[in-house]
Amino acid sequence: MYLLRFTSLFVFKAASAALFGLLLLIAFAVTAPMGSHEYYGFFRYDYLLFYALLIQICLLCLKLETWAEARVIALFHIMAMGMEVFLTHPAIASWQYPQPAIFRLWTVPLFAGFMYSAVGSFFARSLRLYQVSFIALPRFGNMLILALCSYINFMSKFFIPDIRGVLFVWSVVIFWKTRLHFKLDGRELHLPMLPVLMVLAFLIWIAENISTFYKIWLYPSQVDAWHMVGWTKLGSWYLLLLLSLVLVLKILGHRKQDGSWKLHPVQD
Repeated sequence: MYLLRFTSLFVFKAASAALFGLLLLIAFAVTAPMGSHEYYGFFRYDYLLFYALLIQICLLCLKLETWAEARVIALFHIMAMGMEVFLTHPAIASWQYPQPAIFRLWTVPLFAGFMYSAVGSFFARSLRLYQVSFIALPRFGNMLILALCSYINFMSKFFIPDIRGVLFVWSVVIFWKTRLHFKLDGRELHLPMLPVLMVLAFLIWIAENISTFYKIWLYPSQVDAWHMVGWTKLGSWYLLLLLSLVLVLKILGHRKQDGSWKLHPVQD
């Protein structure tokens, strides 16, 4: 009975932390029949933008998200949009947004940044809802350089050799001893950080398959007929999660000299 209650509470908090992303996935499915058609002067991607903005406003007004969390999520949103503009440029064309939009930045509909915001929102809300702390967290200088190199590599790999393998090894070396502690139902649990990131990367990969199935974006090989996204994308999501996590940890908490990290008690 206790195990059932504990599992239910864990799943409930996880769903609450991922609320932004779950609501977006629901909207992707619901709006799929709209296709590329215009409705009252706007297109599907535009309505998804209005919807995402409404979610963000509601999260803040209902105090489900703090202004401090919103600020770090906005920073991740901006960085992600820069990467999107580059990677969807016709000369690169890593993926494409196949449907029209009024509100777009070159090749990228403005709602796209909110998909990355959902990742940042999940991290920020999870830290608070689960009362997460860390031990043996690497120095922020080291983590920031890794995150910056990962971000640059997403774009530089088209001109110079891809150093993704080096980045994976680097992350394993610096986070090998890192443990996260979280509280649930009066108990404190401990988990190694790296497997948690791998599980989250897998869950985002599933969300990516759902998104491409509903033609939110498409990779070149999916234009003629949809198929599952390749397993290699797990590595990309892993590195992107690191970028998001480092930003969240740097802005929303404090790391002590001994490597322990805790959330700031006051975030607004």
